[in-house]
Formats: sequence, structure tokens, C-alpha cells
Amino acid sequence: MATILATPGVYIEEKSSFGSSVVPVQTAVPAFIGYTQKASRGSKDLTNVPTRISSFGQFEELFGGAPETKFNIESDDSDVGFKLSVVEDTKYLLHSSMRLFYANGGADCYIVSVGSYSDKIDAAQINDPKGGGLAALEKFMEPTILVIPEAILLDENDCYSLQGQMLQHCGYKLKNRFAILDVYEGAKERTFDDDDAIDKFRNGVGANFLQWGASYYPFLNTTIVSKSEVDFTRIANLDGLVEVLTKEVADNLEADNISPARAEGITAEINKIPESTDSDAVSSLNSTLTVISPLLNLVLAEISDMLNLLPPSPAMAGAYTMVDAQANVAQSPANISLGSVVAPAVNINNDNQEELNLPLNGKAVNAIRTFQGKGVLVWGARTLEGNSKDYRYISVRRTMTFLEQSIKMAAEAFVFAPNNSTTWSTLRATVSSFLTNQWQSGLLAGQSADDAFVVEIGLGATMTPNDILDGILKMTVKVAITRPAEFIVITFEQQQQKS
Repeated sequence: MATILATPGVYIEEKSSFGSSVVPVQTAVPAFIGYTQKASRGSKDLTNVPTRISSFGQFEELFGGAPETKFNIESDDSDVGFKLSVVEDTKYLLHSSMRLFYANGGADCYIVSVGSYSDKIDAAQINDPKGGGLAALEKFMEPTILVIPEAILLDENDCYSLQGQMLQHCGYKLKNRFAILDVYEGAKERTFDDDDAIDKFRNGVGANFLQWGASYYPFLNTTIVSKSEVDFTRIANLDGLVEVLTKEVADNLEADNISPARAEGITAEINKIPESTDSDAVSSLNSTLTVISPLLNLVLAEISDMLNLLPPSPAMAGAYTMVDAQANVAQSPANISLGSVVAPAVNINNDNQEELNLPLNGKAVNAIRTFQGKGVLVWGARTLEGNSKDYRYISVRRTMTFLEQSIKMAAEAFVFAPNNSTTWSTLRATVSSFLTNQWQSGLLAGQSADDAFVVEIGLGATMTPNDILDGILKMTVKVAITRPAEFIVITFEQQQQKS
């Protein structure tokens, strides 16, 4: 308001020396949706409430510990002599996924717990438009990455339907986040027939909003669950375990590998399994049995392997976060090693990856591969819309989203401002200053700022007199985004000796 000069004296007026600025939005704030042991902060229920956390310790404080995934065991004629299967409705992945996320550079993220370990994993709890986890996230603008590791535990068609809704959530409803998808049955080798996991994924995920997501294959063998977390109580049918271990003793006795007295002593320890209930007795008996029963060690090792087989999406969410923090969003989250990962579940070579990376339909699936001397590396940087020259690369899509959202937030300060040349000049200067900074940091390509971006605004440039009468201010921003060097071609030729 103008100062009224009525009383004699000295009046001070302060003028702004610097214009407004664009505040860069965060680029790597994943949102995880899934099932947890609990969901509470004190007396407040956090079910279907997107909650920001900054560490794995805070995750366990608010959402509890790991599920007690159970297994059934039965004798068979295989070399190991037994077969394990997961007990239905005891397997949940979010807890292990969060450990994998933080093992790969994870930082701040959002958790949406849609149920507890007493609930069956149900797509409706995640994608219900009136009260599901996806709908709850629509009210929160900060998350920029969407991950649902437990989608692969749904029925196949439900998984594909949910993944399609994840892409729609990112690319149609919000347009400010990016989905990381897992391939259903991604631990299987490719068969290149009607049962091929990659082909079924490409057919199932649909054809809409593909630039807003990326997929990774195969699943990962990790070290997330330690040996100390696995004992014989993971077996649901303990009588079946007793039967399998007793058979081992009988076979060793028949082969004269042990004496009758030794066999009797081992059998007596095995028969204690169903009777052991308190934790101290279980720990003591488990330690004893792992010494005297080689077969139990094989059983526990296989259980550990099954618990440690995880989809790659949480590891990639951590990798996105780490790369953005160390470099910027224009750096592709590829050619990086993954932490707490022993090996991919399927070995992929150059020939195998060709069709993954360059399929005819463009739905690229990024490979995770083992390289000798380098470990496990992410070896792909494409979105699901690989045939698009605009948004073929993950870094390009995410960089464009970052620029759009940052400029959008800054432009909100000019809503209801006079639609005149003063406002246009201020807005142009604000956006140009922001883009200059991004060009200097390497997000935009060009020898000069003029080569990297153009900001157009004003009557006759982006607006007509009718636009101004209708209250519309239009601005056009053109940017040259840095793109990754996916294929490096080095040409060698011989030349004649010159001296």
C-alpha cells in the first residue's frame, strides 16, 4: 500500500533488489504401498495415511517388524530329499523391500500401509478409488516415485491391472511421479513361448502412459535376511520336518555312516522339535540340530534363499535416490552396482538383452546383470515407451517432470497478478534464471544458455487479446535436455607409419 505523506517527517520505503526465484522440487521421494505389521503413531492409526519417514529405524517404529513367513516341507525323490512351499497368506514383502531400499542409498520416502499381516493381499485395498493406497497418495504432491513390491504377490491379472493403474496414477492423474514396475514371475528364465514372463508382462501392462514408468528384470538374490533370522520354526508342519530329518538319520544308519547309538541320540533331539515353544528352547535346539543334522542346514539355507529372493523395484528406488543425490536427475540410474545383492536370479548376456532393450513394441525392460570384476550392475535406462524419441530414457522423463513441477510451483505466485508486461517480464526473468542454473549444473544441453532453453511470454508471442480478456496467461518453455550415451561406438583404423 502506498505511504500517505501527511505528517511532516522522514519516511522509509524498502524496495526488493532481487526478484522471486524458482525453488527446485525434490526429484527422488519414493512412495511405497504395501502391508505392515502395524500402522500407528501413538494412538493414531496410520492405515492408508501416507507417512513420511527418513530411516529404516523409523519405519519399524511406526510400521513394525518383519512377517513370520512360514513354509511347508515334504519328502520327495530329489537329490536333497525335500520340497519347500510358502504357506499361503504368510508372505509379505514391504519390510524386506525397505531394507533393500535403504541398502541402496534410500533416504526420505513415504509409506502407505494398506493392511496388516493378518490381511490377505488384495488389489482392492491398494487401488480402491474411494479408500485405497493409491487414492490416498493423490492428495500428496511430494512423492516423485511410486513402488508397490507386493504387486507380484497378487494373481497375475490383478498384478497387471494394478501396474496399469500405477502408470495411470503417475501419468494421468498426478503427472509428477514415476512408477518402477516389477516383472511378474521375474525369477523365471525366459522361454520365448506363450508362458514367457517378459511377453506376458508386456501384454498385461497395457499401452497407456508408458513413458511414466520403467521395469526391471530379473528378481534379485539378496542378503537382506540373515541366517540368524531363520530357524526351524519357519516350518509350519513341524511333523513333516521331523519326518524328513528322521529319514536322513535312517539313511545314514543304513549306509553305516553313523552308529546305532549316534542315530538314537540324533533322533531323540529331532523328536524335541514339536515340543519346543519358548524362544530359549528353540534357539538351543536349533543350534544343536544344525550341528548334528546336515539336512536341516540345507532346509534352512533354502528358506533363507527363498526369503532373500526379492523384486528389484525397491533396490532401484534406492538407486534413483542415490544417483539424484550424488549427481542430479539428468544422470541415468544405470551402470551402477546394487548393494546387498548377491546375483540376479537369471543370468543375462548380450544376446539375451537385445530383445529386452529393443523390442518391436518399444516396451523396454531394463536388465540387471552380473559383470566379472564389477559385480551386479543395472544395465538399462529406458522407460516402457522405448519407441518414443521424446521420452525413451528414464532420465529425460524425470528431468522434464522436475522442470515442469518446479516452474509450475513458482508460477502459482503470479496467479491473479496483473496480466501485463510487468508480470510477463518478471515471470520470464524468474524462469530464465532457474533454467540458467539448471543448464550450468548439466541438466540442459547447449554451448550457451540460449542454446539450452527458450522462454516465450507476452502478447503476440504466446497470447492473443482474447486470452487476456479471458484471464489466461500463457508461457512457452523450450528446453534441450541432456540425454544419456546409451551406445558408444569407437572406430579404429590403421594408418601408415609416418616416421
